[in-house]
Order: sequence, then structure tokens, then C-alpha cells
Amino acid sequence: MRIGRQGHRSALPALLLLVVAGAHARVAEEQLAQLGTSLTPVGAEAAANADGSIPAWDGGLVAAPECFAGAGSRYCDPFPDDAPLFTISAENLSRYEEYLSEAQAALLRRYPDSYRMPVYATRRSFANPVFVYEASRANALRAELQGNGEVLSGAVTGVPFPIPGNAFEVIWNHKVRYRDVSVRRWNNQFAVAASGDYNQTTIREDLRFMYSRPGLAPEALGEVLYHALELVTAPPRLEGSILLLHETRDQIAEARRIWQHSPGQQRLRRVPNAGHDTPALGADGLRTHDQADMFNGPTERYEWKLIGKREMFVPANSYRLHSDALEYSQIVGKHHLAQEHTRYERRRVWEVEATLRLGSGHRYKRRRFFVDEDGWQIRIVDVYDARGALWQLQEAHTVIAYDKPYELPVCETVYDLPGNRYLAQALNNEDPETATWVFDEDHFEPRKVSRLAKK
Repeated sequence: MRIGRQGHRSALPALLLLVVAGAHARVAEEQLAQLGTSLTPVGAEAAANADGSIPAWDGGLVAAPECFAGAGSRYCDPFPDDAPLFTISAENLSRYEEYLSEAQAALLRRYPDSYRMPVYATRRSFANPVFVYEASRANALRAELQGNGEVLSGAVTGVPFPIPGNAFEVIWNHKVRYRDVSVRRWNNQFAVAASGDYNQTTIREDLRFMYSRPGLAPEALGEVLYHALELVTAPPRLEGSILLLHETRDQIAEARRIWQHSPGQQRLRRVPNAGHDTPALGADGLRTHDQADMFNGPTERYEWKLIGKREMFVPANSYRLHSDALEYSQIVGKHHLAQEHTRYERRRVWEVEATLRLGSGHRYKRRRFFVDEDGWQIRIVDVYDARGALWQLQEAHTVIAYDKPYELPVCETVYDLPGNRYLAQALNNEDPETATWVFDEDHFEPRKVSRLAKK
């Protein structure tokens, strides 16, 4: 059983809120006609909203602006003349609260004298290559989830479920959304204490998204969706730390493969249980492994429910925050980012709730995800502790890498509301831009990485 689009704050049939134990069905042929007409090629509503504050999608940002110096250079702001339409603060919160998550509103109330959300005109800039659109259309007829949502089959390259019928499909759309096939990026992570002091960790990340390869048939994908190799280059006490990840397509047949190396160890070692709520390296306890990329990895510890679709103010088109004219000290402020550099827009988002399964273990009892319809990027996550109290706010600030094109995260935050602390990660303002990188065939093999660990 499948459903079509959902309207503003719409509810879904009760049947679709249940965990489906077997295969999750493909779309019907008649629904396929919506893609490229009433829906964009990846499944967003193509039309504007009722008052025009969310415009119609016109194909997105597929041409580089004049300020762009070419491949490998900084993604400059294609909207330099845009100014905020208004700014949300604790003072005017009641006027806009219906378009915010609970945690967004809580952060505004917690720092009434400093935290602001500048809201700009919505630019529906999302775009992907044509081959991704074609693959998304093919996936709509053949993609399936099995094993309680842990096994993806019949999908490759594009969005697996452009017309989603349940929460699992929305989350999988985020997990395998299209990214440049092979890249190197710098990830600077700042764990900011309540005093405003912070610890900085710099990580070089090599990524290869096997799923994203063009012209690939589903049966040729293999078992690995993507490879990730993280090498810590600073601070000295963590320098040389390594994490190697092979993310698998079938989490039941074979769980994700993870290897780690820490300074002082003699070798790279396989870690069988890393993931879920394992603390992340250099994050001072502010995030777990499964909060990287807003959410990643298995879904097995939670019950998942698709609430519907709504309109929200979320981070988007964050080119100003990504500027190489800014130093990290100008971005990382006390209690929160320097919000004058951020940009929020009104977007339609899918709302998904995850509640910890009875008998499962995780530090987070409940999470609520808000997933942008245009590119399936998780924009906002509200996180609740073991007692059910609000604990964290996650935000994803992104840009469109318009020469590819795909959506590129340029800053992710995790705010610890009770602790007055936060984590900022994925910043590279003082480092090279994320760029296509050609790796040797064995670059992500444990044997090759072991030699790196011994240097």
C-alpha cells in the first residue's frame, strides 16, 4: 500500500504508521506519472504553497554563479543581494512558533538576548544530475525494503522512494541521497563548553559513495553502500586516530563494518559494536555515532512513525556561513553559532518520529526528524532523553554544490539544551573546499589503512 503527496500538517492513514515486517511495496504505475509533473523528479511538491512563500520548483541551481572560480574552489554565494525578510527572536516567538520544532523554540527561549533566526526568501535551489532523476524514477517501480526496514533492494543511484509511504522510506531517502561519488573533505569539529571555550578536532575525511555511481544496475551495486575513512590531524593527543567504515546495504545479512585505530595502538582493529549511541571521537559526549550526517546506520532500535508533512523555518542555502572570509572563531560563539551568518527559509518537510523499542538500549528515548522534501536532507532533529524530556537540537546547514550538482552539508550542530553546551561540526572555512578525489582501488581496504595507521 502506498500513498501520494501530503499537504501542510497532514496526517497519514493509521495503517502506515505501523512497522511493516515484510517487504515495503513499490509505487503503482499511475502514481509514477506524478514524478516530473505535480512532483519534482525526486518527489517534492513542484507547486508553490498557498501564500507563495514557498515558490514553485523551477529546476534548481544548475549553473554556477560568476563568483565561482571553478572545480575545487569555494562554493560562493549565488544570492549575495538577499537580505533577511524578518528575524525570529524570543520576543516575537509566539508569532512564528507553529513553524518551528519544539527544540528550536526552546533554544530561542534559552538565549533570549543573543539567539536569533534570520529568515530569508525561500530559494528552491536543490538540483541533481539528470541521471539521478532517471534512476529515481526507475527506483520508484522496483525499490523495496525488507527485514523491518533494514534491507534495501532494487534501488541504486537515485532516491529509492520518491513517493514514500512510511517512515522507513523517508529515512532511507536521506541515508542514500545522491552525493558526489568520490570526495575528500575537511571536517572541523568544535565542542563548545558553557563558558564559550572549545576543543577543536580536525578530521580529514575520504568518502566513496558506491550507491551514487551513474549507470549502475541494482544487481551490480554489491553489499557496500559507501566507504568512509576518517583521519584525525589535530589536536596532538588525537592525531593519527582512524575510523574506517563500510556501510552495508543489508544490515541483517552483515552489519556495518567498522575498524578503528587510536594513538598508541599497534594496529587497526575491527570494532563489532560501534554505532548507535557509541560516543563520537572528539565530541566531548555531545553526539553519538548515529548522529553523524544527522542520522545514519541501522534503524532497528526504534519504532518509526511517519507523522505527515508540514512547513517549517529550517537552515538552507548557507553560503554565507560557508564563506572562507570567516575564521572559525567568527562562527563558533558562546552557547550557539554566530547566528548573523546563518540563513533560514520556509520549507516543506516530512515529519518522522522514532521511539525507542521496548527492550532496546539507547541514550535517546525519542527523536523527531524533519526532512526537507526537495532533497531528502534531514534539516532538524529534536532529541529527548531517557525520561522523555527535551535534550538536544540538531541542525544541518547546507549549500548546493552547483557544479555537480548535489546538496553539501557545511555545518552541523548539536545543542545540549540543559547543559548550555553545543557541538559544531563539518566546518571547513579555513581549509580546502570539499572536492572530487580519485582514490586507489584499495584505498578503503583494511590492509591498506593498516599501513597508514603504522606511520
